[in-house]
Amino acid sequence: MAEKTVINRRDFLKVVSATGAGLIIGFHLPFKNKLRAATLQAAIQFKPNAWITVHPDNMVTIAVAESEMGQGVWTSLPMIIAEEMELDWSKIQVIQAPVDKDRFGKQGTGGSASVRSSWEKLRKAGAVAKEMLLTAAAREWSVPRGDCYGENGFILNRTSGKKLSYGDLAEKAAILDIPKNVSLKKAADFNIIGKDIPRTDTPLKVNGTAQFAMDVDLPNIVYAFIIRCPIFGGKLKTVNDAKAKQINGVLEIFEVENGIAVVGSSTWAAIQGRKALNITWDKGPNADLDSKSIAKYFKKRGSKRGAVGRNDGNAKKALKKTKKTVEAVYEVPFQAHATMEPMNCVVDVQPNRCRIWAPTQFPHSAQKQAAEITGLPMDKIEIHVTFLGGGFGRRAFNDFINDGLEVSKHMGRPVKLIWTREDDMRHDYYRPASRHILNGGLSETGETIAWTHKVVAPSILFGQMFKYPIPFKDKLDVVALAGAKELAYEIPNIRVEYKSANTNVPVGWWRSVYDSQNAYANECFMDELAFEAGKDPVQYRLKLLVNSPRSAAVLKMAAREAGWGSPMPNGRSKGVSCHGSFGSYVAQVAEVSVKANGKIKVHSVVCAVDCGQVVNPSIVKAQMESSIVYGLSATLKGEITIEKGRVVQSNFHEFEVLRMDEMPEIDVHIVKSTEAPGGVGEPGLPPIAPAVANAVFALTGKRIRKLPIKEGDLRS
Repeated sequence: MAEKTVINRRDFLKVVSATGAGLIIGFHLPFKNKLRAATLQAAIQFKPNAWITVHPDNMVTIAVAESEMGQGVWTSLPMIIAEEMELDWSKIQVIQAPVDKDRFGKQGTGGSASVRSSWEKLRKAGAVAKEMLLTAAAREWSVPRGDCYGENGFILNRTSGKKLSYGDLAEKAAILDIPKNVSLKKAADFNIIGKDIPRTDTPLKVNGTAQFAMDVDLPNIVYAFIIRCPIFGGKLKTVNDAKAKQINGVLEIFEVENGIAVVGSSTWAAIQGRKALNITWDKGPNADLDSKSIAKYFKKRGSKRGAVGRNDGNAKKALKKTKKTVEAVYEVPFQAHATMEPMNCVVDVQPNRCRIWAPTQFPHSAQKQAAEITGLPMDKIEIHVTFLGGGFGRRAFNDFINDGLEVSKHMGRPVKLIWTREDDMRHDYYRPASRHILNGGLSETGETIAWTHKVVAPSILFGQMFKYPIPFKDKLDVVALAGAKELAYEIPNIRVEYKSANTNVPVGWWRSVYDSQNAYANECFMDELAFEAGKDPVQYRLKLLVNSPRSAAVLKMAAREAGWGSPMPNGRSKGVSCHGSFGSYVAQVAEVSVKANGKIKVHSVVCAVDCGQVVNPSIVKAQMESSIVYGLSATLKGEITIEKGRVVQSNFHEFEVLRMDEMPEIDVHIVKSTEAPGGVGEPGLPPIAPAVANAVFALTGKRIRKLPIKEGDLRS
């Protein structure tokens, strides 16, 4: 069975190819309010950001507008289209969609939104293409449209048994109008969605043909590195480049907005030239900034009233009347993204055009930046989005592309601009550090009747780096309260506040952003309340999740699959947490041990996730595993500290990540659901830190209220 849906034909661009290219359906994400349909040449000029092309040889090309950074969009998004079109998956080719200048500022990848924001739109796009092919077949056979159906890349005649391939029908379908109504399949009839289909980008990455910006090579290309002031807000004072210019292969050295550019005929020459520079920096106003002073500043800000993000009942009054009150303060540090691939790009600025190859999450922003720096119109800026060697929010900021634009414009030739790992670590947009002040009130029977949570943190939206034109009413940043103000537990009196604490450390989006911090505070504090009430942590949570069935379901599943409550081996214990974010619900149980030297070993993590309708289960599991590993690195190892106005950490020997021998067994369980899809790239991260911290308390009796957990905190 299928359900009828009305199509807004203004959302689609149908291109009739006079050159035998077949049927091409262009569409917009998000859908636009204006139909554009004309010749193939007009379409090439317009360049919508997503395409379905049915070729005469029966191959179907699907262009993906999202940036592929390991999260699997080159597979999951085409699967949605293929399901509704009834395609033969073996006949599908996936390419990166072009950047549409008419939609500047809206084409971007982040917030675990790729599937959940385009689920219905991609289904309709596939259904439109199939309907046009069905109509073409019906006309070819002179039969009613209802006698035809699609299957595995063919249109079949129910009566005669005849069939025509999509390739045979492509050009005939291309002359038809966009249909007014299409039918979408019921979940029970899915043949592709819900299957563990291998990722389309994997073969390219295995055989070495996948293109990253580092792989791009152009005639007459040069190589550039930028040396930046190590102190936040500092600037260049003097530079002596005499020794650097003597190095063979160093071509030019000149000042750019972010520092000094060294350009060479090879990467080696440019790096050696950079090392030979003798630079004096103007340290600016932040030379004395350090982590201790920032912590004191946060503490001072936390003593003041914050802007109210949620106010149910009267939490302050209720706290005064409770039988027992509990107070705790949690702290988390700045975090670097530490993507596997450091920032880089290839830029070619010429008098009449600009070409950019870059691993960017927001190509439209890069397009605008290029227009501003080069002075060229938007339609002369070509953005080629390559594969991303990790994003995690870092590549939402295109500062590295600005570097490439400046250098290429100065040189008048193509430039490969590369950041070293040290550049990447010390000039990031860091996850904000934060301080969390929580108070809970328990009744005589141990019921939680009051909850307050004050979040003290820099604002990404309204910080010193970015002045977004969004009203900052009462200094309330609702994004900074993500996961705090949406607390799922049924407590009659809840008050959640935000107190801004902007520093001069640049901050930005980091995998799961504020949810990673707020969930840590929430779930550790919930464990504290359960302990004070003398209740089992799982049962205590379930009682408070009476109005949050999806959260309760994943919590029950994780506890069951982890054998919660069963006897544990000596020296081990389990901790639990659950959190909803980005439209999905995740619960995790971590099993840990602690050595005499205080080193924590996470032996296993059981993860239950409800992300609504699952497109590709293997991708969901991979993203849960990836989030857990990323979150464990921040829980047990990584932190960015500041001394003398600069980042202390420079590389992975100082900013450690989880090693292979430290990897726990991860067991992911997916709730079957027909709800609209939620995100999967980020929701698996927030629960891991509190699950580990709660397990440590169960084992040692020591509360973990500051991350990362250091060996000295638990040493016997």
